[in-house]
Formats: sequence, structure tokens, C-alpha cells
Amino acid sequence: MIVNKLFLFILILLFNPMVLFAQQPCNCEGNFKWVKETFEKNDAGFDYVIQQKGMAAYEEHNKAILSKIKKATDKEQCAVAMREWLLFFRKSHHAIIPVNTTKPTAAASSISLEVLALSEEQVKQGIPDASTPLLEGIWTTSSYKIGIVKKDKGYKGIILTSGNPAWKPGYVKLNITADSAGAFYMGDFSANKFDKAVLVGKNTLQLGTVFLKREYPVFPGNDDAAVLYAKEMATSVPFMQQLSDKTILFRIPTFEDYAKHDIDSLLKLNDALLKRTQNLVIDIRNNGGGSDISYYEIIPLLYTNPIRSINTTFLSTPLNNSRMEGFLATPGLSDAEKKALTEAVNTLKENPGKFVNLNKGKIVDVGKLDTIFPFPKNVAIIINNQNGSTSEEFLLAARQSKKVKLFGVTTFGVLDISNTYVVESPDKQFKLGYALSKSLRIPDLAIDGKGIMPDYYIDKSIPDAQWLNYVVGVLEQ
Repeated sequence: MIVNKLFLFILILLFNPMVLFAQQPCNCEGNFKWVKETFEKNDAGFDYVIQQKGMAAYEEHNKAILSKIKKATDKEQCAVAMREWLLFFRKSHHAIIPVNTTKPTAAASSISLEVLALSEEQVKQGIPDASTPLLEGIWTTSSYKIGIVKKDKGYKGIILTSGNPAWKPGYVKLNITADSAGAFYMGDFSANKFDKAVLVGKNTLQLGTVFLKREYPVFPGNDDAAVLYAKEMATSVPFMQQLSDKTILFRIPTFEDYAKHDIDSLLKLNDALLKRTQNLVIDIRNNGGGSDISYYEIIPLLYTNPIRSINTTFLSTPLNNSRMEGFLATPGLSDAEKKALTEAVNTLKENPGKFVNLNKGKIVDVGKLDTIFPFPKNVAIIINNQNGSTSEEFLLAARQSKKVKLFGVTTFGVLDISNTYVVESPDKQFKLGYALSKSLRIPDLAIDGKGIMPDYYIDKSIPDAQWLNYVVGVLEQ
């Protein structure tokens, strides 16, 4: 594809901070005023949303949030209210991040550890005889052997052996309530909450993002689909697996910068196999995005005709432009990159308050390649409602190929207003993330709040663990 280097450089900087803090007092009203004013003046999507929803709805929303702001007694309550305020504008590409101004509180000291002193043999003795799989049993995950027992109206998972010295035998590692919701406590004792404990197949248990494998009693039957599904959903790195002589699976859990090396390496290592195999399934379920450069090497494999990529415009304000000026201090810039950045900064400064197209005024870039590979002949991309941002940009490019069909459900829908910038509040209590750019797709092909629809809808009658089998069945029929 033809890529504007400056635009590519701008897209690379993303963030996803997660921090645990002790409760701290703060000037919530003052910080909310700063967040509101900063967002109104600088966010690329502010005016667009006001035009859609109206000023009356915005003022009513401000009134409701302000009442919550006035009741906030600490930083986290304040952050929750301000995050709710941001949701008026879109579902993502914004953030409120409390700044840790005091020593973090260790997660282990903030919870009361529960202990059930049961041996592995005692857990086994308590497992009821059943012809159908139950939750009771011995389960394993990467570092732990866990005994799940019925307790009160729910279940508790007890450490039997542990590779983490902080977790001793008898510590309660997980709780499942009567309605199947619960929490799996991570290595640092933080609670990874889930809405429902789900048996996938007979011998795999899904607790949100955590998967356990049954060690005892193991129920007979073909559990291959469940095992592969668990492998796909649990992995943090991409992998490739041949499913049959006709079909290859390429699982890509993220497009973050660090994944590019693995993606490109897998493509290079399996190049000959890919180019003689009829079908390719690319599973990007739960891939929330990252950096566009991570998927560029996939495109030649899918390519059949020129790919049109719609450009974006950047809102010019003093604060927004300071971010671009900051790029000039990036170590290792070439003379050409410095020149391009300097020209971009000057163009932005010459157009205060306006949306500026930094791609030489072009609405669209057209990517042309010299080669169309005969194989893979068919490419299926599996998508779900957790795909957003760069994942959706990938889909917009990939689906222009005659080889490609999308399978699954409509994506998250967060792409049009993007390029997040993070700034710190005057009292250094919070950081605000907001967006700098707006796509020229608006309004004709808006993605925000709508998402990208699949070509083949996978309805709820097909369990998540069977999606891949369904897709392969369509490709190989």
C-alpha cells in the first residue's frame, strides 16, 4: 500500500494505562471544569457530536454529571463521574487517568485473603458422581492447580499447588456466585471480575479472560474445538496453525506496536505454505486495535485490486499543535522526517481553529500492488463487538479485496474520531485523553457508534467456541 510517512508517524503513539491507587481527596469540581474546557476547545469530535445530539442534550448531561461531581469524595469517584461525562461523545478514544501522587497501595493489603484448608484428595472426595460435566473438580492454569468445590450457593476455587510463592495452598483463588458471576484473583491479588463462568466443551472453564483446563475428572469426547478456542482467546501473541490441507488459521489478538514483529515473522516463516493453501482464516476477535503498521504486511496476501484509504484531518489549536511540535524532539528522526514534521507544524499554526488535511489535501490514498497471489483463494476474517480502532481500519482495507469475507457480529465502532493525546491537569491530579483527528469518511461512511457489519452473521445459536468450525465449514463446503 502507499503510505504517507508523516501520517503513519502520527498514528503510532497510542496509550492504555492501568494503575491501582489508594483513595485520595481531590478538587473534583475544579478538575471537572478543566476537563470540560480542555475537551470543548481541543477535541476533534466535540462539535460533531453537539451537531448530532444538540446543545440542550449536552447541557442536561452537564447538569447531571455536575451533581455527581459535587458528591465525589475521592479521586476514583471523581474519575468515574468524569469518565461518564466523556461517554456522551463516544465510546472510546478518550480517557480520565488519576495520577498517582502518593505511594500505591498494594493490592494484597486491600483484600482479606480467604483460606480453605483442603487437600487434593479431599477435593476429589467431594466431587459428585455425574454423567455430565460439573464445575467441581481439579483444574489447572499456567501457574496453579486449583480445586473447585461447592460452597454455600456458589463455588470456590482453592489453591492446591502454586508456581507463585505469594499464593499458598488453601488460599481461595476464585469465587463463583449462584448466578455464575465472580472473580479470579490474579498474581498480584487484584480481582479479575467476570459476568459468567462458562463451561466450554466438557473440560475447559472460561472465567472472563481466564481459562482453566480440567485435570480431574476428565470427561471423554471430542473437545478439540474448546481447546483451540481457549488457546485463541488466552493468547497474548499471534500464532498460525494449519487446520486442514485446505485451511490455515492466523490468530491475531492485538495490533499493538509490539505485535508487528511477531505478525511479520509468522508471515515470512509460513510464506510458502500460505501461498499454496486454498483458505486462510484470520481471527481478530477481541482485538481492540493498536498501530496500523502492524497489519501492513498482511495486505499483500489479501490483495486483488487497488485499496482506497480515506484520510483524516487534524484540529489545529495551540495545545494540539504542541503535540506535533514535541515529535520534533524524537531521537533518530531523519532529515526528511524532520522536514515533513516542520511543514506539518507550520501548516497547522497557519490554520488556527480549523481542521487541517496533512496529506497534501488529498481525500483518499490509493494503494496499488504489482502482484495478486492465487492463494489463499478465500480469506475469512472473524470479528466481534470488541474490535475497534486499528482493527476496524484493517477491516476497511481488507474487505476491499475480492478474496475477503467478514464473519461474526458488528464491530465496536470507534474509528472516526481518533489519534489520542494525553495532557495533565494543572494540579497534576488527573490526565485527560482526547482525540486530535476526524476522518473524512464522515458523514458518508461513519463508523463511530455503528461499527462494521459482517458479510456472514454468526447468530447466538452458535457458541463462541464453535465460530471457527462454522467458518471453516463455509470455506471448505
